[in-house]
Amino acid sequence: MTKRALASLLAVVVCSACQNKAPETTEAAAPPSAAKVDAVRIIQADNDPANWLTHGRTYSEQRFSPLDRINAGTVKQLGLAWSLDLDTHRGQEATPLIIDGVMYSTSAWSKVQAIDAATGKLLWQYDPRVPGEFGVKACCDTVNRGVAAHKGRLYLGALDGRLIALDAATGKEVWSVVTVDQSQPYTITGAPRIVKDRVIIGNGGAELGVRGYVSAYDPADGKLLWRFYTVPGDPSKPFEGAHLEKAAKTWNGEWWKLGGGGTVWDSMAYDPDLDLLYIGVGNGSPWNQQYRSPGGGDNLYLSSIVAIKPETGEYAWHYQSTPGETWDFTATQHIILADIELEGQPRKVLMQAPKNGFFYVIDRTNGALLSAKPFVQVNWATEIDMKTGRPVETKEARFTDHKMPFIAMPGPYGAHNWHPMSYSPQTGLVYIPAQDVGFVYMHDSKYKPESMGFNIGIDKVAVRMPDDPQVKAAALSTVRGYLKAWDPVKQEARWTVEHPGAWNGGILSTAGNLVFQGNVGGEFVAYNAADGTKLWSFPAQTGIVAAPATYAIGDEQYVVVVAGWGGTYAISGGDASRKGGPAINRSRVLAFKLGATGQLPEPVAAAAPVQPPEASKDKKLIEHGIAVYHTHCSVCHGDSAVGGGVLPDLRWSAINRDAAAWKEVVINGARKDRGMVSFAPVLSEADADAARQYVIWKANQDFASAK
Repeated sequence: MTKRALASLLAVVVCSACQNKAPETTEAAAPPSAAKVDAVRIIQADNDPANWLTHGRTYSEQRFSPLDRINAGTVKQLGLAWSLDLDTHRGQEATPLIIDGVMYSTSAWSKVQAIDAATGKLLWQYDPRVPGEFGVKACCDTVNRGVAAHKGRLYLGALDGRLIALDAATGKEVWSVVTVDQSQPYTITGAPRIVKDRVIIGNGGAELGVRGYVSAYDPADGKLLWRFYTVPGDPSKPFEGAHLEKAAKTWNGEWWKLGGGGTVWDSMAYDPDLDLLYIGVGNGSPWNQQYRSPGGGDNLYLSSIVAIKPETGEYAWHYQSTPGETWDFTATQHIILADIELEGQPRKVLMQAPKNGFFYVIDRTNGALLSAKPFVQVNWATEIDMKTGRPVETKEARFTDHKMPFIAMPGPYGAHNWHPMSYSPQTGLVYIPAQDVGFVYMHDSKYKPESMGFNIGIDKVAVRMPDDPQVKAAALSTVRGYLKAWDPVKQEARWTVEHPGAWNGGILSTAGNLVFQGNVGGEFVAYNAADGTKLWSFPAQTGIVAAPATYAIGDEQYVVVVAGWGGTYAISGGDASRKGGPAINRSRVLAFKLGATGQLPEPVAAAAPVQPPEASKDKKLIEHGIAVYHTHCSVCHGDSAVGGGVLPDLRWSAINRDAAAWKEVVINGARKDRGMVSFAPVLSEADADAARQYVIWKANQDFASAK
């Protein structure tokens, strides 16, 4: 093959964490001062409904707005006020802040935009220039969920572990600190919070093998003020707190050598009256408890909600929803604080619908469990024992004990994942983006920790989507997404709307008796908050996973959502993630107001798949390729080599036509700047080519139905 032909092939390759080049910080006219936000203003956010001052609008994270000009009676007049195309087409998960007429949002690869909230004009954009090779450390796409604002500055958690302070008026960097050991597979995708003049930030990476913690920094200069570890480290060394000395008694083996997990990668909430910060703690590392903590144990504080004192980082209390977690049942899902009446008594509660499928109502003063009921199909446990607060597990659930596959509902994608839910004090309901996505858990008897890629201890080959079309169709028929209006007092669904697929968008509820949500099918929808009637929709031309926000400028109310399909399910789910999903992905900020008549450009049609090369007839080679692909490639390129609509589908890529081009990328790291680093540390050239042969074989299988 000529060098020119090889270069041509490489030019069309977009690999597992493809990064679009972006300009340096760009500026237009910006207000002379911006983001005048402090703790007092956030505490009083309900008296300032025109603005969206913090990630969940208020410290309680209810994502409910008192604005009501757009309501069940007027919503049919809603139209597109403006749209802004983003320069990256990866997953978009941000909730924008809107402060005094300026919108501050983020996009994939940790970019930040300041936008005129009335017109959609880009005021400035900041690109932290995350090195592309950090993309391979991101378990769940190169996403970002937003910034925090405080006294004229914005605070960004970048994918490569930096916490960055920006001047809100200009986008200029003020300071930057590295919050993680960048030699380890840590990432940041969550939005920081500002509490008691501290910037609070967590991190992710438990699938790859890290130890979790949350940190507080001085917003003035980035000085580290405290760090709260969620799992104990090496017990031969001093513990970083009395809570860890207690936790170590619930672990076995040499867990610290595998990281332990427990990353705090998303949810936080704060109660100013109790002065408690609530954090959600993630899964174990590896998932399989038999490798992480042989002999069992609760493994505190995995899969827990932990209350800490924000000034000092001191432990207050915890509730563990999944003791001895071994299913990737994180408790990092959205936490909501509310005051509700239970059994005739007013209670200060914390509510969460985590991955494990149970909806929890907890006394936020002390962590006592008040109630817990399943909100989706659940077969790993029959109930939560109210005397002990522990799940009553089914005998099959501990697949590591029986060495047998366990077909679980829910699975690691969760009954509810990171997508924010919302609580309306007007209806008394919690609106949950719920889903049924099962999973086959099977103990990996040959598991050994590797230097890169997922370290979970689950047999990833055994759990892939079946090739038989009828069996595959039956499996896909069980995948469903829902918008559920949940009564937290009665612990039952008031109403349910079923979606065309899972992994649907986050929620906004308003005093206009409305609930807004986007979905995988590319619709942005307004529902009646009382009964779920669909009142209005807009064709967004792409799947939506981010949560909307609403704000007002003068007498005009707007609703905004960042549209763009992505996240772990979209890149790894294969056929399941394509169910009802977009053919290609786009990324835009969309803002709506009453009477607006804006239109999006005509969508570009997806390119038709090309005839693949002839497949190898060597069955052993294909079987080896299946094992290599699903162990090392499927997390980003899709189950059974079927792309989810975010990254290019390898079945139709020109690179699979030439062994030399494939080797340049997979072994030599020709696209490391785009996230596709060299896999030479874990794959031989023969392994890499076996994966290529499997992709070609799969392309031949699927070509007729994909045309």
